[in-house]
Parts: sequence; C-alpha cells; structure tokens
Amino acid sequence: MRVIHQDRKTGEIKVQVDSLDDLWHLYNIISPGDMVFAVTYRREEGKADMIRSERGEKKRMRLGLRVEKVEFHEFEDRLRVLGTIEEGPQDLGSHHTFNLQEGEVLSMVKERWTDAQLKRVKRAVDDSKRPRIVFVSMDYDEASVAVLRQFGLQEVAHILAPSSGKMYSSKGEGDYYGEVVAKVVQLAGEGTPLVLLGPGFAKETLLTRGKEIAPGTFGRARAFHTGQSGMAGITELMKRGIGGAVLEDSRVAMEVQLVEQALSEISVDGPVAYGPAEVGEAVEMGAVETLLVLDSLVRNSDLDRIMRAVESSGGRVVVVSEHHDAGRELESIGGFAALLRYRVQ
Repeated sequence: MRVIHQDRKTGEIKVQVDSLDDLWHLYNIISPGDMVFAVTYRREEGKADMIRSERGEKKRMRLGLRVEKVEFHEFEDRLRVLGTIEEGPQDLGSHHTFNLQEGEVLSMVKERWTDAQLKRVKRAVDDSKRPRIVFVSMDYDEASVAVLRQFGLQEVAHILAPSSGKMYSSKGEGDYYGEVVAKVVQLAGEGTPLVLLGPGFAKETLLTRGKEIAPGTFGRARAFHTGQSGMAGITELMKRGIGGAVLEDSRVAMEVQLVEQALSEISVDGPVAYGPAEVGEAVEMGAVETLLVLDSLVRNSDLDRIMRAVESSGGRVVVVSEHHDAGRELESIGGFAALLRYRVQ
C-alpha cells in the first residue's frame, strides 16, 4: 500500500492499493460510519427507470459513500464497500457498492482515527516492502503450492502425480515435478523466498529439478522435513517455529507462534489470561506483556482504550488474523489472550 495524501485536520487518508494484502488491511481499517471516496461506474441519472434494453451505459464518476458494511472476498481478489451516496454528481441518498481491487485509489475519512487504525496503515505500507513467501508442501503423490499473505495462507494450486492413481489436476501427462516447477516460477520471481517441505525425499527431488530448470527461482530455496504434506504441513512448520531467516519476518508465522504459546500456557495453568473478563483484569493490573486480539473484534468493538493501556504499561499488542488456523484457535477462547509478566488470580 502507498499513502498518497494525509490530512489530519479533515481526517482523510488517501491510499493506492497495490496487492491483495492491501485489501485485507483496508478491511480492518474501514468501519461503518466512515466516508470512503473512490472512482466507480454508475448509470446516468434519469435513465434508471427505462426498460433494461434501453438503459444508458454506465459512466465513470467519483462518489463518496457513507459506509454501512465492508466485505472481504479473498478468493475473488476484491473488497466490497457498501453504503449510501453522500457526495457525487448524482443519486444522493441511493445505495451503491465499491468493488475495490488492486490498482485502485481511494480516500478514507474518519471523525477519529484510533492508534490501532493508524498503526495498521503504517503496517500495510511496511508490509508492502517485504517479499512474500511461496511454499511447496509435497510428497510423491501430490503437492500444494501456497502463498503466505499478510492475512494468512492461501493455497493457489494443488497438483496430483499421475502415478498416484488419482486424476491429474493439470493438463498433460507424466511430468509431476516439471508441473510444480512451472507453477512456482509463475508465482515467485527471482529473490522471492521459497520454502519446500514435506515427508520423504520428494522435496529434495523438486529442489534438484528446480535448480536445473529455473536456477534464479530455486537457487536459494530452503527445504524442511515435516510429518505431513499439504496445507497441514505448512501449518506444522510455522507452529514449530523453524525456517530461520526465511520465516522470521513473516507476520503470520509470528501470530501462529504467539497463539501456540498462549495455548501452551493455558494447558499448564501458566502466566496467561484469556477471554474478555480475565484479560480486562490483567490489563487493569498492568500485568500484560503481549495482548493477542482477533482482528474481527478490533473492527467491531471499541478496544482502543484497552490496547492503549497495554502499551502505556510497556506491553505490546498483536492483532491476529481470523483467516488462518491460529486466528480460529484464538476465536475459540473468546478472541482475546494475554501473555503475562506474572501469574494473576
């Protein structure tokens, strides 16, 4: 994401969307009641009542919507912002939807920007400078190719080997490793971190083949052993915290490790609190070292006071994405967890 303009007096921040990750960040920043301005298409006023066959073409115009609802569609690569038109050349008071995609420019106006929201904007800008990570989790029968985005893991291809006896999911016959290499090259440019993992030696075979076909992409790839292949293998790798420099800058890997640490402390009655009531008491006592909050709660609740209190006492706040396993585990215990400096009753 790139910030084009910021005006503290009017509460406006204008940004350009450069990736799917940016749409995810905006989903967590835009709230009902905000004003959002973007260029869109709408039929000319006065022609809406004509029969469908005679309707005029939609015209490009800039509208300002008072936001009522925000929807994130990760598999459609778009963000839907629904609201009522308050500013624009026509149809004031009518409902409209912005379908935001990569390359869009939009302005957000809030009466008050919270610290969490401003930090999210900064995080989106910082995250855009970091390379994404491509995973290949495989065995001799099948391979899952996934991309680690800021909102979580996204599987982008699933390839079956002809020898597995299952239907091969791509065109052509026989070249299982070549097909996987081709998909990775399509996703990862030179210098993009690439992690190969899985049980057995299929990943080493892929690494050798990849270096022969696309040395620029596979030259610095890292291979790790896991007990499982598929998406479960990638989750296993991140939970174990291995991967060295490849994973240390990954936001999702950090979130996974912190949630796992919290769950581990819960299982042994360690220095941890979870659920709104327990976490609230720990915050009041200044005992919170790391506060974990599910992002949906940040969007839909006024948690700014609690997060400010944690940071003012020297703790840190980590907003956990609901779109990966760790987020779902955090949701199962109330959406809150706090790693504490000491045990509290």
